[in-house]
Amino acid sequence: MENSNQTEWRVIGETVPGASHLRAGTPNQDAILQVRESGRSLPIILSVADGHGSPKCFRSNYGSRFAVKKSAQIVGEFLDERRGKFDLAEIENKGKDYLPKEMVKKWRKTVEYHLKNNPFTEDEFKKLEEKSGANARKLIEENPLLAYGTTSLTVAMEEDFVLYLQLGDGDILNVSAAGKVTKPLPEDARLLANETTSMCLKDAEKDFRFFVQKISNEQSPALVLLSTDGYLNSFSDEAGFFQAGTDILNMLAAENGFDAVNENLKAWLEEATQMGSGDDCTVGIIYRPRALRKYERPEKSEVTTTTETPPSPETSQAVAALTDSQTVSPEDMENVTVTITIKKDKSKISMPSSVELAQKDSHTPLENSSENEGTPSA
Repeated sequence: MENSNQTEWRVIGETVPGASHLRAGTPNQDAILQVRESGRSLPIILSVADGHGSPKCFRSNYGSRFAVKKSAQIVGEFLDERRGKFDLAEIENKGKDYLPKEMVKKWRKTVEYHLKNNPFTEDEFKKLEEKSGANARKLIEENPLLAYGTTSLTVAMEEDFVLYLQLGDGDILNVSAAGKVTKPLPEDARLLANETTSMCLKDAEKDFRFFVQKISNEQSPALVLLSTDGYLNSFSDEAGFFQAGTDILNMLAAENGFDAVNENLKAWLEEATQMGSGDDCTVGIIYRPRALRKYERPEKSEVTTTTETPPSPETSQAVAALTDSQTVSPEDMENVTVTITIKKDKSKISMPSSVELAQKDSHTPLENSSENEGTPSA
């Protein structure tokens, strides 16, 4: 029987292909996956990934799917080993190094397994050379991981803490019961313009941002929102994006709020990509119904960060490395289901009135910083 004192959390999520991708006939390169053990309220693990849209990353739709599956699996196993024996200091000290290393290791093994069974084709290389020139093929041959490049964002919710892990661009927001929006992770100074860190880069595990947040019934985020950068880039500024987090909280607090947000999230994301970035858009929401309350004047949202992550020589050079090919079991190749909740065909409601969309061009990820180096971009 479930402990009556255990905190209740619910999850909503959706991903849609970018408007520019639909016009070009390219697949959705985002992925989202929720993992919750059957019969248990917690932990909840939610993972989002954004495959790079560069011509050189022509298999990034696979890379993002592998990323969400491997990230959720590794975090779940890490927490399961400590069930009922959580030591926050140990979670933070060991998890900070162990989780990124294992996530990158398992992602690379899965990519190598896929590539072994699905070698690059001459048609893929022909299309690549037409778009990016002959040197692009050389880059892929030197570093096949580049074709699968992706970011990774993962949140794990436990009764006493929240664990956050992020590599590359995209956003994780916390929204308090009073509507205050903050960022739990520090900003990364390397994420300028379209540049981003990536799973395909050498020493990618060193580029993860990591944080363990202690929570209680008295002090806890009411809502955690994960999104790929296609959603943020559809707003005219970050303030509008933050306000969307507060607006979603307000809608969830209303009667039948879960159904309203769940049934309309896909339409909101489609509107965002059509009127805004043109990029794939993905949003995942974890929220606690008991924490939701109406308020007349929400607290001012702000970005709460720690010291910025300094650029490393390895990342600045952006030289991707290969690992030795290893055999991976077929279970690693299971397809990821990206739809978290069942959508119902009911009357739609428009996006929150405070949301202002900005028309922007879609990105071109993983541009070259030189003739021989591939530098990831958003």
